[in-house]
Amino acid sequence: MEATQIAIPGDESHRTNGVSKDHSVAWKDERRETHSTKYHHDQEEESDTLDSYPVINQLSKSLSNIPSTFMDYRKRLKHDDLSMLPPDRVDPRPRRTSSGSRPDRSPSATRMEQALADAKASTKENLVNCYRKLLENLGEDVTRQGLLKTPERAASAMLFFTKGYEEKLSDVVNGALFDDRNDGMVIVKDIEMFSLCEHHMVPFFGKVSIGYLPDQKVIGISKLARIVEIYSRRLQVQERLTKEIALALTEAIHPTGVGVVIEATHMCMVMRGVQKIQSKTITSTMLGEFRDNPKSRQEFLALVRSH
Repeated sequence: MEATQIAIPGDESHRTNGVSKDHSVAWKDERRETHSTKYHHDQEEESDTLDSYPVINQLSKSLSNIPSTFMDYRKRLKHDDLSMLPPDRVDPRPRRTSSGSRPDRSPSATRMEQALADAKASTKENLVNCYRKLLENLGEDVTRQGLLKTPERAASAMLFFTKGYEEKLSDVVNGALFDDRNDGMVIVKDIEMFSLCEHHMVPFFGKVSIGYLPDQKVIGISKLARIVEIYSRRLQVQERLTKEIALALTEAIHPTGVGVVIEATHMCMVMRGVQKIQSKTITSTMLGEFRDNPKSRQEFLALVRSH
């Protein structure tokens, strides 16, 4: 009579489906070896593929080390987001020594500056081509004397009009913060402002008045004008520009209150559309004490309107 073996949990001596344990383990080991061999074969094929294109491989490494375009660099600065850059690339410019001279620049800093210069030159070249196409589409002869250098001039002008994308608040403030127990209102009014409307890309311009209530710290008054430059030298709408200036000052010195008023003329309403030459647009942003305290707000607005 043939003996029957019963499978007992934990008993490794039983057979499974008529296959001995030793044979089953050998079979699994063989599958594992086959899978491992196939995996390494695939890896070798992929490596061979990359090695067969050294130029692509080198280009890939280069792109991981520098911004792909100058506009990408400008966008990063616009959002003050340099977290993706290694520490030695955040500010490649060497600081001055106590004697006033600059130390020798590191090779990585030099490469970074060269990469940005090349990217900026490429961006300008693209803009030149775009302006040349624009003139041609308007029916102009781009070879006539008056237009020969117009595409290049227009490209340079556009880069200047939008240079605020390249500037950071921390660079502009540059440590010009001073301890002061003064709690009186500080106002700088009638700061000239020029910007480009993002809807029609035509200018709007006017004056900016900024006031704040210090909280034991004041900022150099010229820095207020520079903050206006950062955010106005971009494609803008007046409402957003007003708020961005107020938030930037709040970030810089953390005052108890901030007020910003802008009065501007928009060329999109003057030279096209409704063509209302005398129209003015006024926007304001109040934060902190200026928003919560009617007396502080009233004092600020009265001083801004006074002559």
